[in-house]
Amino acid sequence: MNSTSMLMELGYLRHNWGWFLALGIIQIVIGIVALGFMPAATIGTVLVFGWLMLVGGIVEAVYAFRSRGGGGFLLHLAGAVLGVLIGLLVVTHPVAGALAWTLLFASLFTVGGLFHVIAAASLRYPKWGWSVFDGAITLLLGIMLWAEWPVSGFWFLGLALGVSLVLRGWSHVMFALAVRKVKSQAPIRRVA
Repeated sequence: MNSTSMLMELGYLRHNWGWFLALGIIQIVIGIVALGFMPAATIGTVLVFGWLMLVGGIVEAVYAFRSRGGGGFLLHLAGAVLGVLIGLLVVTHPVAGALAWTLLFASLFTVGGLFHVIAAASLRYPKWGWSVFDGAITLLLGIMLWAEWPVSGFWFLGLALGVSLVLRGWSHVMFALAVRKVKSQAPIRRVA
């Protein structure tokens, strides 16, 4: 990307900084609502995951039958059947889905955190302490989810969604304010 096109993009961003600000504020508000109603946000998140799996399974089934002669038909069909079945199970039993997702995250955090701690302590590369810190916090979160399960299944996904939305919204607000202050040296390109 040359400097002229980069300046034009910066001008476009500067012209539309208000949209980034509005997006950030909306995300912060929705994140705060999710944090206030974590069990409902957890169930909502699980339902969205379930519907996505169900629709993804249907799309993969269509793809499997449309490309029968190309090979891999049985693998695509198996993926489609699993997607549809798991999606239906999650959509019809969202609480069980929340418990299962929380167990998966607990396993991921426990194993991933332990791996980071061991790898960083073994390799001792520059600034390896930060990786140990990251791994220890991740491991602690995994252990906490395991220790509090099944209760953690009712709040964890809602908490993760709320925190993610608040942080993402805050970053959009900060981006909008930073772009607004940039002096434009190129004409503003308007998109019709």
